[in-house]
Amino acid sequence: MVPIIRRSLAIAALALLATPRIAAAATVDALLPRNLSPWGMFLHADIVVKAVMIGLAFASLVTWTVWLSKTIELARATRLAKRRLALLESDTTLVDVVRNSTGHDAVAQLIQSAAREAELSGGIRDDGFKERIALRLERVEAAMSRRIAVGTGVLATIGATAPFVGLFGTVWGIMNAFIGISEAHTTNLAVVAPGIAEALLATALGLVAAIPAVVIYNHLARSIAAWRALLGDASAQVLLLVSREQDRPALRSSHAAE
Repeated sequence: MVPIIRRSLAIAALALLATPRIAAAATVDALLPRNLSPWGMFLHADIVVKAVMIGLAFASLVTWTVWLSKTIELARATRLAKRRLALLESDTTLVDVVRNSTGHDAVAQLIQSAAREAELSGGIRDDGFKERIALRLERVEAAMSRRIAVGTGVLATIGATAPFVGLFGTVWGIMNAFIGISEAHTTNLAVVAPGIAEALLATALGLVAAIPAVVIYNHLARSIAAWRALLGDASAQVLLLVSREQDRPALRSSHAAE
């Protein structure tokens, strides 16, 4: 009888010793997410970390949308500018250039603005006429440059802020991971790892959003600078055309006098 009692007490003692371990293991299994893929970590992340990840994904979408739209716009604007510039460099008159430059592209706006000033000035071709033409061309260049650069500022903003937004998500996620450690009363790495992985995913998304934004912004800035150089050449050609037309009456008068 006594051995049976002793055996029962030993089994009960072992059960009591094993109960905390079983409870701790059950707590760890409950805290661990079933899926440690990026999508699984996103689903198990805190609501704040989820909001950060969604915001960064949207910023990345905006970056690539701006890249596509501005690339198409710049390609078209550059092609038209080269075509108009070739027309201006040919031996032609302002009237012929205006007739062949119907449109709303930048160089066409330069030509039409110069023609408008010539119309407002009547037949007066004094020294102030060139200055008025130059002033109009300068304002048109500035307006067209602002219009072609619309949308690139958001790339600079995303490139500068996305890493810090991702870092905020990481800090928040790590804070929640330490809170989970405190509530679980265990320092098991299996409890800490999922929360830290979810937090680091926010930093990774921040870099994924920021790096392309910076690269695309620099590429577009160089393309816009090249387009502005074409616009400057076109403006100079318009001024040369106006200057030639202004000097033609004087040349005709001198030949007639001879």
